[in-house]
Amino acid sequence: MNTKQLDRIRTGKGFIAALDQSGGSTPKALLQYGVKETSYSNEEEMYALVHEMRTRIIKSSAFDSKYILGAILFENTMDRSIDGQLTGDYLWDKKGIVPFLKVDQGLADLENGVQLLKPIPGLDDLLKRAVERNIFGTKMRSVIKEANAAGIKKVVEQQFAIGKQIVEMGLVPIIEPEVDIHSADKANSEKLLKDEILSHLSALDNGVQVMLKLSIPTEDDFYADLMKDPHVVRIVALSGGYAQAEANEKLTRNSGLIASFSRALSEGLTAGQTDDEFDAMLSKSIQDIYEASIT
Repeated sequence: MNTKQLDRIRTGKGFIAALDQSGGSTPKALLQYGVKETSYSNEEEMYALVHEMRTRIIKSSAFDSKYILGAILFENTMDRSIDGQLTGDYLWDKKGIVPFLKVDQGLADLENGVQLLKPIPGLDDLLKRAVERNIFGTKMRSVIKEANAAGIKKVVEQQFAIGKQIVEMGLVPIIEPEVDIHSADKANSEKLLKDEILSHLSALDNGVQVMLKLSIPTEDDFYADLMKDPHVVRIVALSGGYAQAEANEKLTRNSGLIASFSRALSEGLTAGQTDDEFDAMLSKSIQDIYEASIT
């Protein structure tokens, strides 16, 4: 593990950019960027276009380590290059931004009010490749839709079990049990979730380091006690479908919680913008998300 990167993620001022839309969400991300589905005829062309979009974001002068601590990449992005350098190396060497990798294969069907992770075949091989490509950590997302104790218990069990596998490979896992922001019993789900997380953290061996990526809680500062746990490097928040302004406003009310926004980060960016227009829009988004993250 790179101790410089660990220190940056643990103590740095800023937020984590999520550039990890994968197979299912890529067409939506491209459409938001102004690239219609008629612009590509197969998966390879689609991934080439989304890599162009991500490269434009990463190379922008606005995408600056002064505000951004880390960036989460999709496997396809990790395997591609920017200016002749693998994306993760470019992020760290040229930008001083810590690279993470999304490792999940999407969500299983809804059961017990939750969606577990689909099985991740070949995870060890993927983690080995991540280590070879100088990736610092990983992320995997499950979803909680109802305050179902049995379902939430399963989500956290699965996340921590895979998290341990990731730790053994020398990477820092971002454990992401997202609570659906539209859930009718969101606050109750968060109570159940926090109890399960605390129980799993207390069972970890000394020195094991994890991160948590959680929905912005209904009750302000609800995760403050989790932040104090010695196993927790940092807690980051997802935007979860809130528009950027609302996500920022909610984040501001949670001291120590920092953003790891995806859709809310790229809001307003389009392929047709000039570089100046693109950089100005991205700069404003980054500034606003940064301000909300350092409260």
